Amino acid sequence: MFSSAFLQRLLSTIYIITRKLNLIRDKNYINGEWVSAGSSQQFDVYNPADGSVIGKVPDVDAKDAKKAVAAAARAFETWKEIVPKKRTKLLKKWFSLLNKYKKEMANILTRESGKPLPESIGEVIYGNSYLEWFSEQILHIRGEIIPSDSTRKLLIEHHPIGVVVIITPWNFPYSMIARKMSAALAVGCTCVIKPSEETPLVALAMAKIAQKSGIPKGVINIITCSKRNAPSVGNLLCTSPLVSGVSFTGSTQVGKIIYKQCSKGVKRLALELGGNAPFIVFNSADVNSAIDGAMEAKFRNCGQTCVAANRFLIQDGVFEEFVCKMVKEVERLKIGNGLNEGVNIGPLINEAHLKKVTELMEDARCKGAKLLTGGKQLEKLGKLFFQPAVVTGVKNNMRLYTEEIFGPIVGVIKFETEEDCVRISNGTNYGLASYLFSKDVQQIFRVARKLEAGMVGVNECRAFPVETPFGGIKESGFGREGSHHGVLEYTYIKYTCLGDL
Repeated sequence: MFSSAFLQRLLSTIYIITRKLNLIRDKNYINGEWVSAGSSQQFDVYNPADGSVIGKVPDVDAKDAKKAVAAAARAFETWKEIVPKKRTKLLKKWFSLLNKYKKEMANILTRESGKPLPESIGEVIYGNSYLEWFSEQILHIRGEIIPSDSTRKLLIEHHPIGVVVIITPWNFPYSMIARKMSAALAVGCTCVIKPSEETPLVALAMAKIAQKSGIPKGVINIITCSKRNAPSVGNLLCTSPLVSGVSFTGSTQVGKIIYKQCSKGVKRLALELGGNAPFIVFNSADVNSAIDGAMEAKFRNCGQTCVAANRFLIQDGVFEEFVCKMVKEVERLKIGNGLNEGVNIGPLINEAHLKKVTELMEDARCKGAKLLTGGKQLEKLGKLFFQPAVVTGVKNNMRLYTEEIFGPIVGVIKFETEEDCVRISNGTNYGLASYLFSKDVQQIFRVARKLEAGMVGVNECRAFPVETPFGGIKESGFGREGSHHGVLEYTYIKYTCLGDL
């Protein structure tokens, strides 16, 4: 095993190399050029683990965003005409270079998001897999010839919709861009990407590698802005007549705003929004397997994931065993700076989010929930660290029950019957992911069918590989990413009738 000191020296070396490669950028990427904001304004990017400034990026306004959209619109006219095999070759070259620099990418990702380095490496590999997948899907988009009752020929083709705006969150800043952008580029669309103001550096690094791989200018454009300018920039991106579609991952609240703005132009829209995922353990389940799944589903990225388990529904026959084992596993977690060896849990992303998680915890305690472990701010580690918690006695009058936690709190609910479990699981406006553990095959199919969610993991929490459709129902959004369905979000169907044959 390497010492922590050695690991820190290694990571510092990687960071220095990253800077020499110019992967840490302080400019935006528009029309193949690295440019500042028209106002020359910048904002700082912080490491949430220690509060240090790790970079500065442009704080663009709507005028800058308009230039990025115009560049993408010009590029679309030529990119859409490139034969699929050439687009495949370019995307695979980009994929190869991103794999080559995956450690450098992961280092940037950990510094700006706070997640443990092994998780960042995993995210980069996962994101790259989408680039590889969609580069190959280009060659498998099929049209149709419809049988006719006359001498006419009836043809159906898929065409790229045009300029796509991609707005991504801070919790998975690499993989979300890779998943959306690779599908859009594959079918012939061009992109304007606005990453979160919390985590813009890895997006700009991806653009630098795209530039090295030979992606034509204007095909990819990345703009950054502070929270102050986000409303005006977002409105421009969603209402511009040059934009044909918008893909957004983030909160349901913001998703509804984007939905409304895009309605003015009747744009193609894909929304991957919040979740309130139930994690169900039935009496027949392998409890040890369920515990392993629970640790994965709850604590990846400190619980800051849209598919994180939110409400733990445990049947009465295995309730005590599950809770006891869960507490022991949670207390084994190592909390700290994601660059340090062996760390499982990093900081929350910012002070506003820490405040929300703390308030959710206090609301539950004041309303009678029982705190079994954790649940406190760990100021000795840094101002954004929160000790993972296990809470029982969660009721429907508590915010832990109704709201997306997005943090390291396990809220446990005991249930008796299958009917109770399904009722509680579906008693939410969200419908992204659900998880259930059972050894009863009939029960598995019966409950999976009844759960109101776009995705169900059965005895499995790593349930979202690249070849599967990712997305939700109800207020968790619509549209699908990944799988062969992912490219169809960025195409429209053209029907042609050939007569007089």
